[in-house]
Order: sequence, then structure tokens, then C-alpha cells
Amino acid sequence: MCNQDVPFPSTLHFSLSPVDLLLTSLSHRFALNGFSNASSRDLRRSLRRCSLHTKPRSVTFRITASNPPIVGRKLRAAAIGAGPAGSSAAEALAGGGAECFLFERAPSEAKPCGGAIPICMLDEFDIPARLIDRHVTRMRIFSPSNLAVDFGKTLRPDEFIAMLRREVLDSFLRDRAQSRGASLISGLVTRLEIPASPHAPYVVHYTKDSARHALAVDVVVGADGANSRVAKSIKAGSYACAIAFQERIKLTDDKMAYYEDLAEMYVGNDVSPDFYAWVFPKCDHVAVGTGTVCSKQDIKVFQRAIRARASAKISGGKVIKVEAHPIPEHPRPTRVRGRVALIGDAAGYVTKCSGEGIYFAAKSGRMCGEAIIKASEGGERMINEEDLKREYLKEWDAKYITTFRFLDLLQKVFYGSDAAREALVELCGDEYVQRMTFESYLYKKLADGNRWDDAKMVLNTVGSLMRCNVLGRKMEALKI
Repeated sequence: MCNQDVPFPSTLHFSLSPVDLLLTSLSHRFALNGFSNASSRDLRRSLRRCSLHTKPRSVTFRITASNPPIVGRKLRAAAIGAGPAGSSAAEALAGGGAECFLFERAPSEAKPCGGAIPICMLDEFDIPARLIDRHVTRMRIFSPSNLAVDFGKTLRPDEFIAMLRREVLDSFLRDRAQSRGASLISGLVTRLEIPASPHAPYVVHYTKDSARHALAVDVVVGADGANSRVAKSIKAGSYACAIAFQERIKLTDDKMAYYEDLAEMYVGNDVSPDFYAWVFPKCDHVAVGTGTVCSKQDIKVFQRAIRARASAKISGGKVIKVEAHPIPEHPRPTRVRGRVALIGDAAGYVTKCSGEGIYFAAKSGRMCGEAIIKASEGGERMINEEDLKREYLKEWDAKYITTFRFLDLLQKVFYGSDAAREALVELCGDEYVQRMTFESYLYKKLADGNRWDDAKMVLNTVGSLMRCNVLGRKMEALKI
């Protein structure tokens, strides 16, 4: 039997790693040096306008005839999924005046994740220091030939990459959304019923405590990951997914001391033909993992390879948890349909090359929630598809879609062969490259450089690629 939790009133009216660091910086610099029709000054100005805000922003409401007022209640929204994306959306929705229901099938569990976040996220999302396991100030990158380069020479004393556990972050963001007024429903969403007419509600079907339930809402925010049921319900289209495999390994205190402020990344066909492998430190253990798009069936072979390459530092450790999860490789073809919007992994907001997604998940959730509040005049009016496209999707794409596309292109350049990966690691040793890339990553905005050094960086990139390709061909010849 199906229980209707909240009856729907009948009087309603409807109408967006060092490898990632480097590639992100290169994408910015290439854009600055000829990939845009705007002048460099205009581009810098526009990018600065897109920089992150740590202060609350005022909201200007736009009221149109197609958005009739809601009588007797507030706009009712459902956020499906309570990771960083869904919880950030729910916080913005509930805090902005809407009635929000936050669904999560297993609040005690979290998605497998490396757990690195940029420093700007700590301020922008008010993440307390107590959640941080490690302050990483050195990223050591190993090339296919095991050439090691330390990335982080240009960091200031107050700069670092925060390492945390997803279960800790997710719980904090979820609790904060509830404190702002969101109602948490611990249940598994099984189906989203699409309305037969533009004026009818969406109905969220879910199971809780072995019983079936249904909830009628005005707006749905899909934050339910790469295998999103919400996306399938609105026929949002498919996308290629990588698979990430990770083991959490508890080490002795002396071995953990080695990773006190250090994270490691490994590239090479042995650990992944199209991604990278990692050793990221947590509170009392390390996360050791890898990922791939094109060879998912060999993921355990790649995992054995990363354990072998890092064996001197992690041998004798005890595996305390094994995790695997799909990671989207590009945005979905459709991210808004009707009064449904996709955010985070469900929308495909994960950067190529590194699989970074935590910041973009939380950011897309907040932007989507704020967009709904803006279009609904604080939850007082109904919204429609055009509102979501204008206030959320257009704003998101203006900020981030170009970066995502450049990273997609540059991944093809640097991840195409072991020779290209050798060139990438070689480039990471340059201090100007490190300064530009860390500033771009840590603060999610274009770093201030100069055109002469930018030009030299581009030339060095080309030179490294040519040199390493030549060396690669010689090494292959010697193998034969």
C-alpha cells in the first residue's frame, strides 16, 4: 500500500590534483592567449567577476506573468541525494524560504572519494578546520619511469590542500541543511513520476522502513550520482563513466608520519591507461586507488600495480575498506527539463584528468538552490523550465563549461601515452607552472601572471611533449 506523506494542496497554481592543477592553468593560459575573441583585459575582468564569493550575496527577484503566486504555502522542493551537491542545494532552498525535503538512502555511508578539496571551499562553504584530516603542502608526482617531482614549492605558509573523509564532510553538510530547515528523509527513491500536464506536481516514490511512500513536490533537484534515477526519469541522456577503485589502508604511526603533509600521484600505463593513481593521507590511514574509462575490466590489475609502485611506503598496512564507484566523464546532454534540474555527478560535473568533483558538486548545488529561490521570489511563486535554464544553467555554463571543455581537450594531449605523461611530470617541476596552477586550483580563478612567462610556459609544454615523444620512441625501439 502506498502512503501519501504530505498531501498536495488542490488549490495550487503552476505555470560545474597537480595534474588537474597544471591542466586547469594551461586551459586558462591558452584561453588568454588566443582561444577567445575577447581582449585579454576583458577576459581577465570577466574571469574575476566569476571568482568565488565568501560573503552572502543579495538576490534580485525576477517576477514574470508565467510565475503565478503560490497560495497558502511555500514552494515545495525535493533534493534527491544528500552528498555535497544535494545538501548544498537543500541548504540554499530551505534557507531561502522554500519547503525542502532532502532524500538519502544511507546517510551513514559515503561515496568512495580521494577527499581533496581546494582551500577556497573552506571559506566559501564555511567548512570548519576540525573536519580536515591533513593539510597537504606537498604533492609528489611519479612519472611512468618513476621520475619524482615535488609540487608545492611556491605555496605560502597559509596555503594547503585539505584532505578529509567524505563521510565526515557529507554528514556535516547534511546536518547544516537540516539546521536551516530542510527535512531529511532516510529512504530509497525508486521512481520519479513525471506530471502528465504542465500544472501537475512531480511525485517522488520511495521506500522507507520496508514501506512504500510518495511525496508530491513542485521542483526536483537530482543529486543522486552518476547512476541517477532522476536523470533517467527525465531522459537526460547518458555519458561515459570512469570507474574509481580505492582501498583504505591503515599504516603504522611511523609510516603515517611519511604522509604527514604529503600526497602522491602516479601516472603510467601500468596504473591506468587514461587516468592516474593516488596515495592520499587521511587521519589514521591512506587512501590508495586508481581509475579508468577505457579498461574497466582491468581495474584490479591497475590497483595491484599502484600498490606495487608504492609498496615501500605502504607495505605491512591493513586494508580496512574497499570501495568502487562510477565517475562521470562529461556533462549530460540534458541537465534541466521541466521543473527538474541535475547537479553534481548526476549532471556530470567532474573535471577530466583528475576526477575532481567535490567542489563542483557543492557549488552546483548552491547555485541551483539559489537560482530556484531567486526565480520563485523566496518560495512565493511557481517556477518553470525557462527559469531553471536562465538562473541556473546559463550561469553555471558561463562560469565553468569552457574550463571543462579545455580539460577534456588537454587530457587527450597529456594522457595519450607514457611519453606524454613524462612530459607532464617534467612540466610540473617548473616553479612558474607550479605558482600559476596552484593559485588557479586553490582559488578557482585565473592567477595573475604575465604574458611573457605565459608564452614561455606554452613553448616549454610543446618542447617537453616533443622531447619526451622522441625519448619514448627510442625506448620502444630498445624494447623491440
